[in-house]
Amino acid sequence: MKGLGILIIFLATLFYVGNKFLPDSKKIKVLNDRKNYLLSIIMGLLLVVMGMSFFYAEPGKQYFIVSPFGTKSVVTSEGYKFIFPLSKVQEWQKYIDVKVLYDEIEDKAIDEIEGKMQPINIRFIDQVTADGYVSTRFKLPQDAQSFIDLAIKFRSMDNLVSNTLIPTVREQLVNTGYMFAAQDYISGDAQQFRQTFEEQLKYGTYVVEKQVINDTIWEDIQTNQPRKIKEIKTKYIVNKVIENGKPKRIPHEITENNIQVSQVIVDKIDLEETFKKRLEAQRDESAKRQLEQQKIETAKASQLRILAEGERDKAAERVKQEKEQVKTLIAIETEKKKEKTKMELAKIALETEKLNAQAKKVAADAESYKNKKLVQAGLTPQERAEWEYKTSVGVAEKLAGPGGLKLPETYIKSGGNNGKKSSTDDLLMLLLMQTMKNNNNK
Repeated sequence: MKGLGILIIFLATLFYVGNKFLPDSKKIKVLNDRKNYLLSIIMGLLLVVMGMSFFYAEPGKQYFIVSPFGTKSVVTSEGYKFIFPLSKVQEWQKYIDVKVLYDEIEDKAIDEIEGKMQPINIRFIDQVTADGYVSTRFKLPQDAQSFIDLAIKFRSMDNLVSNTLIPTVREQLVNTGYMFAAQDYISGDAQQFRQTFEEQLKYGTYVVEKQVINDTIWEDIQTNQPRKIKEIKTKYIVNKVIENGKPKRIPHEITENNIQVSQVIVDKIDLEETFKKRLEAQRDESAKRQLEQQKIETAKASQLRILAEGERDKAAERVKQEKEQVKTLIAIETEKKKEKTKMELAKIALETEKLNAQAKKVAADAESYKNKKLVQAGLTPQERAEWEYKTSVGVAEKLAGPGGLKLPETYIKSGGNNGKKSSTDDLLMLLLMQTMKNNNNK
């Protein structure tokens, strides 16, 4: 719009002046009219003024504006903005990137980075040096007064980047390296290193105190000679100074100007070659120790496996033998129980026989006692004759009955007694013995 207005003023003046030098017959009446010329000039001036009163705010940028009367203002949003004519507009990036580049190829590939740095040389507390590669992003203050103060103080974004942001990043990385040992860094403190670097950029530099501790390692004890020092290991400890319960800090330009640290990345810490070689030697030695340790563990595992298999075989044999013992013991117990049962049955049978014998004896004793009492009580002649009669009759019935005594039909008479019994007496004796035997069997 501003350019269009200037063009209109230029053309109107050109045609108006040129028309004056033409002959009267060739003059253009419209261009020769002073009133039209003034209208063109006024319209062009209006377009120029309007062009100077508006500008377009691009995304990702903010603007510092100074009016012709010295009034300062800030524009942080996007779109067309109205300003007082003839105001000075200064453009700033909302986000400023500061990065350590690896090489020239990366430098050419990254053109939009505001702050390009060379590798930062740092020294760890154990005197190991390294080159640090970091990527940081800063956000300018969003409140109007802080941004106005920053714009007035540094005058341009290039001054802010080259004179404040880059030196501060370099200084804080060097201070962070001073707080750590290279051996600790590679052993697991890399994350703590990055966090400490970020905290120092955001809130200020830590005030620290360094302690040096010497650890003396002596050689093995020798009886005839005094002990000698084998090695002295130096250990460094960095402690933050605490003040009112918080770490004491030293402010820097980033914190004093309310610049926000929105991103911190430690891309790489390239340690010196001497330390790398030492690490490789330590790594090889550690690998050897681990290999030997693995061999020891494998041998122990094999030994334990052999012992376990032996215990398993012993347990299996023990169980097998115990099963055989159990079978034998069960058979013996069974036989014992059988014999015990037989003994108990024999005892029961013996007791039964004893009881039966005792019962018979008691019955016989009772009968004998009865008879004895009857005899002692005395039987009358008539009762005795009756008892003898019944006895004889009973004996005779037994002899005469079936299965009784059969006497021989032929008798041989001996020649004289000669003081001896006759055959009849012998037969009577046999008869009497048979009768007593039958009575006993009953």
